Amino acid sequence: MLAHPPRPPLLERLPPLTRELLTWCVVAAFALLQFAALLSGSDDANPRALPLAGAAVAMALPLAWGRRRPLPVLAVVLAELAAATALGMSAEQLWPLILAADVLVCVIAATRSVRAGVTAALVTLAVLEGAWQAALWPRALVPGFLALTALLAGSVLLAWLAGTAIRQRREYGEAVRVHAVTAERLRIARDVHDMVAHSIGSIAIQAGAGRRVIDTRPEQARDALDAIEVTSRETLKGLRQVLGVLRRPDPPPTGLADLDRVTSTAIAAGVQVDVRWQGEPRPLPAAVDQSAFRIVQEAVTNVVRHADAARCRVSIGYAGEELSVEIVDDGRADSASEGSGYGIAGMRERVALLNGHFTAGSRPEGGFRVAARLPIS
Repeated sequence: MLAHPPRPPLLERLPPLTRELLTWCVVAAFALLQFAALLSGSDDANPRALPLAGAAVAMALPLAWGRRRPLPVLAVVLAELAAATALGMSAEQLWPLILAADVLVCVIAATRSVRAGVTAALVTLAVLEGAWQAALWPRALVPGFLALTALLAGSVLLAWLAGTAIRQRREYGEAVRVHAVTAERLRIARDVHDMVAHSIGSIAIQAGAGRRVIDTRPEQARDALDAIEVTSRETLKGLRQVLGVLRRPDPPPTGLADLDRVTSTAIAAGVQVDVRWQGEPRPLPAAVDQSAFRIVQEAVTNVVRHADAARCRVSIGYAGEELSVEIVDDGRADSASEGSGYGIAGMRERVALLNGHFTAGSRPEGGFRVAARLPIS
């Protein structure tokens, strides 16, 4: 079953008609706010309400396109503010336009590039400071003028910071999603490589053995064919589980509990595998459990395919906050190392992702050794 896509923001889940209705409700509320500011700041003892209402509606109308086109709308709002200052409007009549400009700066910083957000903030700050000081110039020396000027600059800065924080949070979330997808693709690629390399290597050995004895010892040839059939079926089953991650959010993990599958395949290929458990077994994190299994699988595959070994020892040790994995064989070390190029690199990468320690190389007494220490906590 496919996982449900993430739900869009609340406003995006609303029908288009509802979103348009809400937009015009915001415009109407701003028009009422602007009308109240014009009415309260009028010097006329009996101001005519109709012209003031018309001016308020004209000032509020561009905000209807603020969400889709914030840059042009901000330019219009700043032009309105400059024109209102030139016409002699008081500071009490300008504050709704200042509030609208701050909101638009926040929207631009949140939805546009860094350069656009900084430019919008600087231009808005310059226009607002100029209009504010022009409107209050006769009272420039009264107490609190500088505090009001700093408060105006602070409002623009806070609007830009809020928009920038929203944009950075969105970009960070997108980066996390991209990283998760990339990591999952790499994990699937490693799992498919480990599984296919292990199984195809065993099938090739069994096929070769069966071909050599098919005329002289048909019973052994039949056993080889049976082993090929079992390995093929297990490989297909494993591939379905690995590729199932593309359809299911939580596929069943593969771990050390499935180690018998690896050892039985190696034994069928003619390599005696001795598994030794050391320490007190306990539940492991999924990533550690799966990585340990893949390391053993890849190492045993290399032994079967390249080392020409008769015996292989797999040791799994639980010690403190660490899981140790060791695979040693009695084969030819040079042959093992020749065939382990990508496999060794894949094992080393798995261990590095878990901040563990990995070594692989020839043993002085002969054979090859692969060892990894994985932190559990």
